[in-house]
Amino acid sequence: MTGTPAADDTGRTVDAPDTGGPAAIAKPAAKPVVPVVLLALAAAGLWASSRMTWVTVHSADGLTEPRTDELNGGVWFGALTPLALVLVASIAAVFAVKGVLRQLLGVVISVVAAAAAVPGFALAVGAGKTADRAGALAELPVRAVVSSAEAHLGPAILSIVAASLALAAGILLTRRTGERTEVSDRYDNPVFRKADASAAVSKQNTETGTAAPLSDRVLWDALDAGTDPTDTPGAGHGPAGENK
Repeated sequence: MTGTPAADDTGRTVDAPDTGGPAAIAKPAAKPVVPVVLLALAAAGLWASSRMTWVTVHSADGLTEPRTDELNGGVWFGALTPLALVLVASIAAVFAVKGVLRQLLGVVISVVAAAAAVPGFALAVGAGKTADRAGALAELPVRAVVSSAEAHLGPAILSIVAASLALAAGILLTRRTGERTEVSDRYDNPVFRKADASAAVSKQNTETGTAAPLSDRVLWDALDAGTDPTDTPGAGHGPAGENK
């Protein structure tokens, strides 16, 4: 079966490739745009959160004026900025790998997202000894006593949201949708669909009635492709098709 004429991007008419079977498909998989956008937003969110004040600690040592220290996300959770850089690097990796390697990358991103969400979640729910940790991170003198430690939920929630976006990107990357997309694109493309219908009708016309009946959609597509579904071998074609 010859290729069906089709128009290319420049408007010229060219012959479509032979579509005699599934092996004739050579369409590239769709680009992972959504996971990349989610990773970019997640990296920006973690970076912004690392620059914001997470905890304000007030202390006094009895000898000098009371002291106030503001601890940003990078101090409160030292890995926050490196994790944001990991997400940035993973954007390039998404385009560099495919198949199983891309799925493994999705798993790694999901683990990174879970790790990034832990400190923000702990601070938001008040888990752990915030005052003691704040005093240690502020590097207070031994004689100093922490009078209060004020947690700022905004940056912590931002880190949780960013981690959730990264987790969603990781889950999307672990899904293998290339094959299903390829089959769907072939069915939705009228050139491929008509070619398949024409081949199915031609195959049925050469068989002896043992094939299952074709759907109306396939018959109409075959007619559009120029194949007559009623054109059976030896029927109305020369002496061999005459009734005796």
